[in-house]
Amino acid sequence: MLVALSANLVIAAAKAAGGVLAASPALLSEAAHSVADSMNEIFLLAALRRSRRPADRRHPFGYGKERFFWSLLAAVGIFVMGGCFSFFQGVNALRGGAREDLGGYVAGLIVLGVALLAEGLSLLRALHQGRRQGGRDGGGLRDPALRTVVAEDGTAVLGVLLAMAGMLLHMLTGRVAYEAAASLAIGALLVYVAYRLGREARDQLIGEAADPEADARIRALLRAQPEIDSVEALFTMKTGLDSVLVAARVDLMPGLDSERVEEAAVRIKRSLARAVPEARQIFLDVTDRPAHEGADGPAATGEHGGA
Repeated sequence: MLVALSANLVIAAAKAAGGVLAASPALLSEAAHSVADSMNEIFLLAALRRSRRPADRRHPFGYGKERFFWSLLAAVGIFVMGGCFSFFQGVNALRGGAREDLGGYVAGLIVLGVALLAEGLSLLRALHQGRRQGGRDGGGLRDPALRTVVAEDGTAVLGVLLAMAGMLLHMLTGRVAYEAAASLAIGALLVYVAYRLGREARDQLIGEAADPEADARIRALLRAQPEIDSVEALFTMKTGLDSVLVAARVDLMPGLDSERVEEAAVRIKRSLARAVPEARQIFLDVTDRPAHEGADGPAATGEHGGA
C-alpha cells in the first residue's frame, strides 16, 4: 500500500509539473485525478489502522465502521479536488484561458505514457489476482478491497486515455475544445467515482444489511433447526468489511423447557458462527409459545432479552 501511494504521489507530481509547463488543462486535470487517488489511499491506510482496534466499553461492536467514515471523506475529497478542479480547467479552456503554445505537450504525453504503463500494469495485476482467488466464476472480485483497487486502476487508465486523446487532438487540429472536452470528461468521471464511493459509505454508515447470500444461509440454517417452529424476523447489519451483526426473532416449538431452550440457543449460535464466519455478534430472541400466541408478545416486539 505504501509503495502504491508513493508511486501515485510521484506520478501526480510529474503530471502537475508537465501540466504547468505545457499549460495543458487535460494534464492538469489528470494531476488532480492522481492527487485525489493518493488522498484516497491515505484515507484507506488510516481506515485500516483505526478500524482494527478491538471493541471496548464505549464501542462494544468494535471500530469496523470507521473505515466507512474515511471512505466518505475520500469521496468528498475526490469530488472537490478532482471533479470540480477538472470542470474548472475544462470551462476555463473553452473560455479562452488556455495557451496556444504546444511546445511542452511532447513531454506531457511522455508523462502520460509512463502513467498509463504503471496504471495498466497495476490493473492487470489486480484482475489476475481476482481470477486466481475466484477461479472461473470470478468470485475473487467479491473482496471489497480488491474491487476498490480494480475500480481505482480502471478509472485511472480511462482518465489517462482521455487526457492523451484530448492533447493529441489539440496538437493535430489546433483546437483547444478537444482538450477542454477531455478535462470535462475527466471531471465527470471523478464525480461519478465520488458519487459511488459516497453512496456506498452512506449505506454502510447508516446500517447496511448483510449480503443476500449470507442472509439466505442464515435463514436456511435457522429454519432447519428442529427446535424452531418459524423465523419471525431476521435482522443483519454490516459492522465492518468482514463483520456482521445478526439478530433473529424466532418462535420455538411448544413444550420446550427453559434448559433445552438455552442449550438450543447456544448450539444454534455456534452453528451460525461456523456457517457464516463474518457473523461476529449473534443475538436470538426466542419464545417457546406457539406463533399465534406470541404475535404480540415479547418475542415479536423485541422486549424479551435475547438468548
